[in-house]
Amino acid sequence: MTGRVIPPIADHPLRYQLANELHARPFPTVAAPSRAAYLAIKPALNAAGRDRDADRAHLIALLDRHAAPRPQPDATHYSGQLGKHFVKWESHTEFVTYTLFGDGVADRPFDAVTFGIFPADWLAEAPGVRVTSALIHIERENGDDVITDKAREWFVPESLAISRVLEDQLAIAGDFRIDPAGHMRFAVFARDGAGGRRIGRVVQRICEIETYKAMSMLGLARARELGPRLGELDDRLTALVADMTGAPTRHDATLSDLLAIAAELESIVHRTNFRFAATGAYETIVNQRIVALREERFTGRQTFAEFMMRRYDPAMRTVMSTQARLQSMSDRALRAGDLLRTRVDVERSAQSQALLVSMDRRADLQLRLQATVEGLSVVAISYYGVNLVTYMAYPLASAFDLSKGMLTAIVTPLVILAVWWGVRRIRKAMH
Repeated sequence: MTGRVIPPIADHPLRYQLANELHARPFPTVAAPSRAAYLAIKPALNAAGRDRDADRAHLIALLDRHAAPRPQPDATHYSGQLGKHFVKWESHTEFVTYTLFGDGVADRPFDAVTFGIFPADWLAEAPGVRVTSALIHIERENGDDVITDKAREWFVPESLAISRVLEDQLAIAGDFRIDPAGHMRFAVFARDGAGGRRIGRVVQRICEIETYKAMSMLGLARARELGPRLGELDDRLTALVADMTGAPTRHDATLSDLLAIAAELESIVHRTNFRFAATGAYETIVNQRIVALREERFTGRQTFAEFMMRRYDPAMRTVMSTQARLQSMSDRALRAGDLLRTRVDVERSAQSQALLVSMDRRADLQLRLQATVEGLSVVAISYYGVNLVTYMAYPLASAFDLSKGMLTAIVTPLVILAVWWGVRRIRKAMH
C-alpha cells in the first residue's frame, strides 16, 4: 500500500561497529617525492594481554607535543597531522605501529634524521620494545637504468629484491637488512601515472610485509630454543618405550617416567601454542600482501616473493616442523602411557586371577578339614555319649538280664545316630 510506514526493526548492538571496522584502516595518500618512517612496538612478554591504555597514552604523549587532536578513548587506529608530518597509528593483537609521512626526500637517501621525528625520550618511554623500524624513500622515476643504479647503490646486492608492481605503475626495492642506524630500508619508485592512493597502498603493503615477517620470525626463535630440549625428551621417550618390553617389576617406574614426560610436553604445548599459531597466521598475511602487489620481474632481479621463498619460507617450515614434532611427541607419550597402563592392568588381573585360584584351593582344603573335624567330633562326642548312656542304663541291664557288653553294643549305634543328626541340624542352622 502506498504511504504505508514500515515499523523500524531493531539493529544488532554491534551492527555499525562491525560494518565500520571494514573501513577503519584506510590506506594513506602519499605523494611522490616523499619519505616515511615506520615503527612497530610490542611488549617483550604477554603482548596479546598488554595494557592497551598504555599504548594510547604513549600515542597521546606524542600528539600533545605538537598540539594535535587526540584519538577517541577506545580507538584502535588514528591518523592526523603532526606538525609538518602526517602520522598513522594502528593497534594490533600483539603490537602497535607508527608511520610518519613527510613531503620531499632528504639530500641523502635514508637519512636517519627522518626517524628523528620520534623524540628520543618518547621512544625511551615506549610500553614495549621495537619489533622493526624502517625508512622508506619514495620518488618519481621512469628510467629502469636509473632505478637499477640507485638500488645497487642503496642496498646490498646479494640480498636485493626488486620488482615491478601493480601493472608496472611502481617499482619497489629492499634488501631486508638492518642498516647502521638500526632501520630497514625500502625504496618506492612511482611512474608518472601512479596516483597518491596507489603509492600509499604500496607503502602500506611494504610496512605490513616487514612487520608480519618480523613477528612470524619470533616463532623461529622459539622453535630453535625448544630444539635441544625436545631432542632430550625424544631420546628419553624412545628409551622408555623400548623398556616397556622389560621385566614387569620395572613397569611402575617406567609409567611414572612416561607420565612426567607427557606432563612436560603438555606444558610446552600450552606455552608455545599461541606463538606457533600466531606465526602461521602472520606467514599467511605476509604471503597475501606479496600477492596483492602483483609483482613482475625487474631486469632479471629476484622479486619479493622469490626472496621470501629462498630465505623466509624455510624458517616458517622449521616452525611448522617443530610444532608437528612437539604434537607428535605428546601423542606418543600419551599412547605409550596408555599401553603401559593396559599392560600393568592385564598383569595385575592375571595376578588377581592366580590369587583367586589359590584362595579357592585353600577354601576347598578348609572344607575338607572341616568335614574331617566334624567326623572326628561325631566320634568323640559319641564316645563320651555312649559312656554316659551306658552308666545311666546299667540299672536296667540287670532287669532285662543284659551284660555290660551287650548293653554297650545296643546303645552305641543309637548314640552315634543321635550325635550325627544333631551335628547336621547345627550345620544347617549355621548356613
